[in-house]
Amino acid sequence: MVTAPKGSRGIDRILAEARARLRRLGPHETSVAQRNGAVLVDIRPQAQRAANGEIPGALVVERNVLEWRFDPRSDARLPIADDYDLRVIVFCQEGYTSSLAAAALIDLGLHRTTDLDGGFAAWLAAGLPIAGTVSGTVDQLAH
Repeated sequence: MVTAPKGSRGIDRILAEARARLRRLGPHETSVAQRNGAVLVDIRPQAQRAANGEIPGALVVERNVLEWRFDPRSDARLPIADDYDLRVIVFCQEGYTSSLAAAALIDLGLHRTTDLDGGFAAWLAAGLPIAGTVSGTVDQLAH
């Protein structure tokens, strides 16, 4: 058994703390929110998008650049990320990484951020529409 360093927190605790700060949305709630103007953000890597499909209208921003693209103070922010009241719903494949990512955006001040409970897999299981084609990330589309 490995002894954790004093003061460290395991991933289960970190995830629980992140989720305690969110009001996670189910697939149908997410669909309604997207229709009402929320920005749905797919943080999955290209391989997962290619293998499983995409949610139509979702903005693809891979996880490694998410904070820079959504921080209104960042020189690298997306044009839509100019308001701390922006409603953002992050999703990944199963809803784990997205909870951590949503909490990071809340830390930046985007207080209306949450994630899709169960991720893309829950969206698919709910029978909501998907697209089979894989779009580029916002960074690829900008070049």
